Amino acid sequence: MVATAALVLAGCSTSAEPAPGDDSAPAETPAAEETLDTLKIAGLLPQTGSLGFLMPPVEGGMYLALDDINEAGGVLGNPVEIVDIFNEGEGADRSVIDSSVDQLLSSDAAFVLGAMSTGQTLHVIDKITEAGLMMGSPSNTGAVLEGYSPLYFRTAPSDNIQGGTLAQQIISDGITDVAFLTFNDDYGIGLRDKIQQVLEDAGVNITYGGTGEGNEFPGDQRAFTSDVTAAVKSGAEGIVIVTFDQSEQIIPELQDQGFDPANIYLIDGNTNSLVGVVEAGSVVGMQGTIPGAQQGDPAFADRVEAKYTEMTGNALESFTYAPEAYDLMMLTALAAQRGGSADPQTISANVHAVSGADGGEECETYEECLALLEDGKEIHYVSKAGIGPLKNGDPSAAWIGIYEYDDSDTPQFKSEEFGEI
Repeated sequence: MVATAALVLAGCSTSAEPAPGDDSAPAETPAAEETLDTLKIAGLLPQTGSLGFLMPPVEGGMYLALDDINEAGGVLGNPVEIVDIFNEGEGADRSVIDSSVDQLLSSDAAFVLGAMSTGQTLHVIDKITEAGLMMGSPSNTGAVLEGYSPLYFRTAPSDNIQGGTLAQQIISDGITDVAFLTFNDDYGIGLRDKIQQVLEDAGVNITYGGTGEGNEFPGDQRAFTSDVTAAVKSGAEGIVIVTFDQSEQIIPELQDQGFDPANIYLIDGNTNSLVGVVEAGSVVGMQGTIPGAQQGDPAFADRVEAKYTEMTGNALESFTYAPEAYDLMMLTALAAQRGGSADPQTISANVHAVSGADGGEECETYEECLALLEDGKEIHYVSKAGIGPLKNGDPSAAWIGIYEYDDSDTPQFKSEEFGEI
């Protein structure tokens, strides 16, 4: 989906840099060569591919944030422009994202919202940041991206937090023998490794698919009979599926082989509706994790859904990463406002501060935060996703939601755990 929006933004700011010795901010940020008074943003999102189901909530959160910024008076007195949304595609066909990045770099965007997949971000981040652009992802969770570049930050927590939360849920469920079905991707392998580490530290036995065994499968694989057979026959009590939409083939195969869905565990890349994928009501008790606070502001979810329906005429089926996309836009706009310029280097130099890394007065809306900045005060933007202040480009803390499938074949919020790095 290609979308374009322009918002009139107005306001005053004072230029500011991170405090000397503040290790929460990225080091060696290049100095801005010129002052830009118009913030221009390009999206790099999965219009096609296995993560396509995540694009609608991200769009809803992204454009709702822009509406809120506009209504509050905006940034730097000029319209913020979404110059285009380019297709991230998926890792099985890198020609899509390569073409998109070439087009993106020929635009005049200063900030790139995306990519959503850790593997796709790793594929393009050097090319984008070496061109001097700032990147921010609402959904990259791969631990490999921690502190990767001063021109990159994310509002999704590292898998070091999510992996530990899912592992603890498995342990609390009394599972003592676990198998993994993992695709060969930086995100998949990194998350699997973290889950395994926590499980093994608690004495859980890994029966199949563990680190170094070489049982990962290609991301474009779609037949899993032999993989599932090996996992089931390994004696596993619980099976963790670390994939994207490959789970839509894996779960029915597990059912066909008699494995209890209540002992299947999913992650944020595949904890999604299975309506029409499995026999109705057949996955009750299956669990998964999705980063993000879910007990905060239910009215916010309603607003995101209303915005998406206004844009597309369609209902929003998932809320995953909508808060993180909203927060990403807010932090970027506030960083430009605080620094007095909409160039990538200024955003980088100020984004940690507006997230609360230096303390500051808490503010929950753009209007509140803007008023504080205009009064010359430091701020701590309180995120919709419930993340802590940024540290080296990463949320320093985050809520991870635990979901359980009911007889509607959709994941329902069960509980949430708070983790820190």
